[in-house]
Amino acid sequence: MSQMTLSDLSQAMRGIDFCMLSSKSAGGDIAARPMSNNGDVDFDGDSFFFAYEEARTISDIEHDPKVGLGFQGKAGLLGGPPLFIAIEGTAELIRDKSAFEAHWTPELNYWFKNGVDTPNIVLIKVRATRAHYWNGEDEGEIALDSAALA
Repeated sequence: MSQMTLSDLSQAMRGIDFCMLSSKSAGGDIAARPMSNNGDVDFDGDSFFFAYEEARTISDIEHDPKVGLGFQGKAGLLGGPPLFIAIEGTAELIRDKSAFEAHWTPELNYWFKNGVDTPNIVLIKVRATRAHYWNGEDEGEIALDSAALA
C-alpha cells in the first residue's frame, strides 16, 4: 500500500472536473450540488468555483463556511475501482474582479455568458482542512496542517 502525497491528490483532483459541494443550510439541513472546478486546484489546499450571488450555495456559505467536496475519478488500471476523494474545508466568498480573472477559464463562458463581467458572480475559494481518499486497496488521510497551507 502506498501513501498518496498532497501533490498526488492535487494532480488527481485537476483531472476530475465535477465534484459535489456540500454545505449546511440556515435550517441545519445538508445541501449538495455539482460544481465544476475547471481544473483550478491550487493544492496548497485550495479549490475554486464560480456561482451566482443568488444561489443557495452562497447564502449557505454566508451562514456557515464549513463545506465538503466529494470527487470521483475514472476507473483505475484494468477496470479497477475509481479514486474517491473527500475534502473538508472552509469556504470564502470572493467578489473581486481581479480574482475572477486569475481563476477564469474559457469553459466558464458556458455558464457565465459575459465572462468575468457577468453580473452577480461570486468566486468560492475552499481551503481544505482535511483530505481523505480511497482507491480500492489503498485509503488514507493527508495531513493538512495550517502551517503548510499558509
